[in-house]
Amino acid sequence: MTKIHELYETEKKKKIEDLAVAEYVALTGDHWTSVSNNNYLGVTAHQITKTWELKSFALTTMKTEERHFAEACAEQFLTVARKWAIEGKVTTIGTDSARNMTAAARLLPFEHMPCIAHILQRSITVSLNDSGFVNALSKCRKIVGHFKHSPANAAELQSQQAALGQQQEPLIQDVPTRWNSTVEMVKRLNRTEAAIKATLDQQHHKLVMLTPQEWDKLQRLETLLEPCRYVTELLGGEAYVSCSVVLPALCHLRHVMHASDEDPAYVVRFKTAFKQDLASRQEKTNNAWLKLATVLDPRFKDLKSLPRSEREEVWTTLEGMLLEQSPRRSPQTSEDGPPKKKMSLLLQMGSDSDSDEEVQPGRDIHRYRAEPSISMEDCPLQWWSAHSGAHDKLALLARKYLATPASTVPCERLFSVAGHIVQKKRSALLSENVNQLVCLSNWLKE
Repeated sequence: MTKIHELYETEKKKKIEDLAVAEYVALTGDHWTSVSNNNYLGVTAHQITKTWELKSFALTTMKTEERHFAEACAEQFLTVARKWAIEGKVTTIGTDSARNMTAAARLLPFEHMPCIAHILQRSITVSLNDSGFVNALSKCRKIVGHFKHSPANAAELQSQQAALGQQQEPLIQDVPTRWNSTVEMVKRLNRTEAAIKATLDQQHHKLVMLTPQEWDKLQRLETLLEPCRYVTELLGGEAYVSCSVVLPALCHLRHVMHASDEDPAYVVRFKTAFKQDLASRQEKTNNAWLKLATVLDPRFKDLKSLPRSEREEVWTTLEGMLLEQSPRRSPQTSEDGPPKKKMSLLLQMGSDSDSDEEVQPGRDIHRYRAEPSISMEDCPLQWWSAHSGAHDKLALLARKYLATPASTVPCERLFSVAGHIVQKKRSALLSENVNQLVCLSNWLKE
């Protein structure tokens, strides 16, 4: 492992140098339990460089001994920030919505950004339980299990798929902890409906088959869940700006979940439950941060994803932040200053220059608002790279707010790597080696 240690130290120095010149750093963190029943805390860092590149990389996968109480979790995050010398640069900490993590975030001097993907998936689960899809999904899981647990059944299904000219693909079983697995299961079943029916007609089984009405329900469920799958994957990216996409994406979901007169009762129940649950969970997110990230993204600065009554408030907040950035003049004492009459005369004579300084933030906002919005396919960081000179103060805020990830998916990816490293035959790996192997896997993929 000597070469691994040397490579780790070399790559770590590069990351330290990147963080040393960073103005703002956003973190995401989550806990993971290995097959050897050891607890680890994964932390990733995210920043936008002065050349307008979004950089995301792992900081640590450290073993933790304490129970996951809020105080212990908060201290662990602070330990990581101090170790990497970024405690004064951290803007946000992204976690899931577990109570201990939410409580830990309140103890930290950073803004908390709950994982929007977790929130969305939780709303889907609640809505499915409150609508008329439960029985149909239960039958689906049993049908999938019939083919997944028997190689002979799976082979017969593939033969039928080939006979019908379909692509030979296995069925997918949904897993409660795996995002979008329900919609993937339903999509695969809908695609292979004919092959499944033909295969089961030739077998002796005790399965309760889906009725034509339930197959219709699956088609409608796929239509309902597909936008949710798209948004979840969109918000899970770490190679592009995602925080500013949250409010427009949630607005899109509210629009597609609007009940129509043609919808059956069970679809209306799903849409109503989804919108209500998502709205209640969105109230607990960091909406103030999300609004500022949205307005600083030239794709969404028209704020159409917000109610009209809230749009001007966001611009006012942004103008106030620019005002705080403006240098303040030190007040003169009455002893050193000129007589009051002469001072008032000077103030009147210099009123033009003074007013220019006072309204400068307003002018900055006006110039930015006058810029045309860019296409959804365009990169906001490329736009800021080309326009940062014209909007220098806003550019600083853009680097701060747009670096925050919308989800904790970067940490989830760390744990996927860790799961391949800490296997049953390698469960005795030292925690130090686990950390170095996981971090190197993340660092060297760039």
